Amino acid sequence: MPDIRLTPSGHLCWDSAADEAESGSLLSVREAFARDWRGGLFALAAQKVAVSDGLTLRYWQQLGQRYVTALCHVPGSATTIEIEPPSPAELATLVLTAPPMRGGEYLSSQVLANVWHELDGWSREAIAAAGGLEAFLAAQAPQWRQVGRVCFHLAENKREPDRPFAFLATYATGFGIGGRLKHLPLRQALEQYAGARNKPALIKLLTPVDEAAKACDWVRSLVDGGQVYQPLAWSPRQAYTFLQSVPALEDAGLSVRVPDWWKKRPRPRVAVTIGRNRPSTLGMDALLDFNACVALGDQRLTQAELEALLASDEGASGGGLVFLKGQWVEVDRARLQQAIEHWRQIEQQSADGQISFIEGMRLLAGTSANLKDDGEVEAQHTWAHVEAGEAMRQMLAQLREPGRLADPTSAVANHGVHATLRPYQHEGVRWLGLLSQLGLGACLADDMGLGKTLQVLAMLMHDRHNGDAGERRPALLIVPASLLGNWQQEAQRFTPTLKLRFLHPAMTSRDELDAIAQAPQARLAQFDLVVTTYAMLTRQTWLTPVNWRRIILDEAQAIKNPGAGQSKAVKKLSATARIALTGTPIENRLGDLWSIFDFLNPGLLGSAGVFKSFLKSLAQRQEDQYAPLRRLVGPYILRRLKTDRSIIADLPDKTETACYCSLTRAQVKLYEQTVRAMEAALDNVESDMARRGLVLQTLMRLKQICNHPSQLAGDGGYDPADSGKFQRLAEICDELAQRQEKVLIFTQFREIIDPLAEHLRQVFGRPGLTLHGGTSVKQRRQIVEHFQDEAGPPFFILSLKAGGTGLNLTAASHVIHFDRWWNPAVENQATDRAFRIGQQRNVLVHKFITNGTVEQRIDELIQEKRELAEQLLTGDGGEVKLTELPDEQILKLVRLDAAQAMM
Repeated sequence: MPDIRLTPSGHLCWDSAADEAESGSLLSVREAFARDWRGGLFALAAQKVAVSDGLTLRYWQQLGQRYVTALCHVPGSATTIEIEPPSPAELATLVLTAPPMRGGEYLSSQVLANVWHELDGWSREAIAAAGGLEAFLAAQAPQWRQVGRVCFHLAENKREPDRPFAFLATYATGFGIGGRLKHLPLRQALEQYAGARNKPALIKLLTPVDEAAKACDWVRSLVDGGQVYQPLAWSPRQAYTFLQSVPALEDAGLSVRVPDWWKKRPRPRVAVTIGRNRPSTLGMDALLDFNACVALGDQRLTQAELEALLASDEGASGGGLVFLKGQWVEVDRARLQQAIEHWRQIEQQSADGQISFIEGMRLLAGTSANLKDDGEVEAQHTWAHVEAGEAMRQMLAQLREPGRLADPTSAVANHGVHATLRPYQHEGVRWLGLLSQLGLGACLADDMGLGKTLQVLAMLMHDRHNGDAGERRPALLIVPASLLGNWQQEAQRFTPTLKLRFLHPAMTSRDELDAIAQAPQARLAQFDLVVTTYAMLTRQTWLTPVNWRRIILDEAQAIKNPGAGQSKAVKKLSATARIALTGTPIENRLGDLWSIFDFLNPGLLGSAGVFKSFLKSLAQRQEDQYAPLRRLVGPYILRRLKTDRSIIADLPDKTETACYCSLTRAQVKLYEQTVRAMEAALDNVESDMARRGLVLQTLMRLKQICNHPSQLAGDGGYDPADSGKFQRLAEICDELAQRQEKVLIFTQFREIIDPLAEHLRQVFGRPGLTLHGGTSVKQRRQIVEHFQDEAGPPFFILSLKAGGTGLNLTAASHVIHFDRWWNPAVENQATDRAFRIGQQRNVLVHKFITNGTVEQRIDELIQEKRELAEQLLTGDGGEVKLTELPDEQILKLVRLDAAQAMM
């Protein structure tokens, strides 16, 4: 099934596989999207394409149909077209109820308002080009009749107590004084269109009435008896029948006007308040107080009023409409009684008027019965209202809006963090601290480049400063092996006094690991943070019984498969607090969501089977589809995007970050062989020229080995598993694929461009672009235009020399230097292909460095002594001058630290 994704710029894009078979209507919609996404959205709505299996398609179709319906209500003779956009409250509801979708993390009220505005702008242009609204609708929405001409009105009739409602059918004749739509009684249409010549116009006007008569028996009765042309006084029962028929009337093409109170649906409901007081204990096992009563709005019903309401005769009281406390309200006695009995049962089962924290959160989110294993039928939410009490309301507000928390900026800044945290990072540290204090799991899901690692390190320093000196318990960090070097380097850079212990053979001897395994509590008590990998966790079973201060998962999507060994091992660990770090939008990947929350807050989402059934029930809901799930998990997920204006204003235009990569066994073997061969050859070199050639050749080979063994061997294999850089590239680009962000990849080697392109084609699920010295000038122009198109390829691989100058590639918000030129000026020049005038995004630059190799040592040299490095590495013409170093220094520079290189 095709799909629609929301792009980072707030546009809609049609997604379907090239070989995917599409019906005629879907094909025409796809073609409309290819021409203009706004026209595509209009076509999706106007052509009434069947999309029942596509939740995202249905969501956008319904938004489009809302616009088309409003447009069709405008009389064809109108000289001006005024379409009222959704209100802020309606937009907020549309955001909350949206299904998971690609690009869902960009969805906001403002984005939806812009989509509506863009659709309206396209329609106005198309209407003008078509020669008017009538011609436009005939061409673009032939299945939509000229709705809005006939209107059914229902109003209160206070002059007749026995028949307190009035019905009237009218038709719109145009705009009156003040630009308001002018309505006349429908009977006058018989006079206006009298005569054979006007018969087609009358038939066209009354067609929606005839369609409504087919759908509603009471309309058929009015039409057959001619009463539809007369004002009528109605009983409450007749009025309620009308109100329940509103959707069918609108589907038939009628405009409907009802009393304002019906839109709010006042109902007497069971009013439930949860968490008025702060619980005595915190965490998922905490107990919350709750109170239930029957109320109308904020007015509590007395026992006498309730008994009278439930005991009254439904026929006499008006079939669902009852006049209560000075207003008409809707009452379904059976459902109200069911809700009352449901809450009485909960009250009887509770302990001293308290319920569990999990149950309270489910009730507040409207997911309670759906996430229970006992199959309990959910009470009708329309006849019960659950709200948070004062204490719970304050806590949820702080969780959902970290900016509300007190500002301990100075405390964070003074606790040994060698960095200036940005305001949103301070909020992140405070938010993590609050969740931990409450005993709740937290998912920090900030966009790539916003500093999740720094926020965690700052939180750990804050823990160290404020922790109980008598209880030294370290936190446990679990990462993919490829990120060990990154955490080591970031900790040394930002929190050098933080005590780390790496439980990995690459960074700790086997003897020491064995000793720790024998007495983990004693051996690890002096450390602030213990770091291991997902793979090592399954081998180090002694980690399970340790009671950690915190458990932190980096790249937490690693446990998305609940049946995997590493997922099971992670969930067996015990800790006071749990944190998951991920850059992917898990709220749009529901399978991942359950497994990660099963680690963070076990039990909140029920069992895997129950959660799956719950998702099916949400998909089938007509209203409020995914809002309950978002309300339930929202307090535990903090996600900030680089596209957020409040974040953009606080970010530098360009952020550079080192990506430390490990070597595979194959790379280590080749690297060591090459260094030994160079060492032996240096003893026998006969001239300075031969020596320089040997050094340059060896450096080039070492660079190739660091990229991929196949690059040196020339065998064309390029298995991603044989290269640490290929694996790290896939990890980064997988996240970018989810975020729909574009990336430039620079390499100095022509021969590796095609293997990289094939590797990334698998990651992104579609091909990218390449450019090198063999690309003609004409092709370059076409390639650049293709990449700059928002719907164009997601990645662009360039050779550094060919792509380093003269190109404007501002569609990319990420730049990856796959291998280093060892000349900062050259690398910066390449980076500026994306970071230049016209760039409206913040650019994140990833510089790949293999641990324990010549790449890392030269990078350290550049960072520590940039001026000396530039003199040493490059001459006036860019010539590498490492060849001038003595043999001993060259060998020290290139020698492999195998323990550090293999993670």
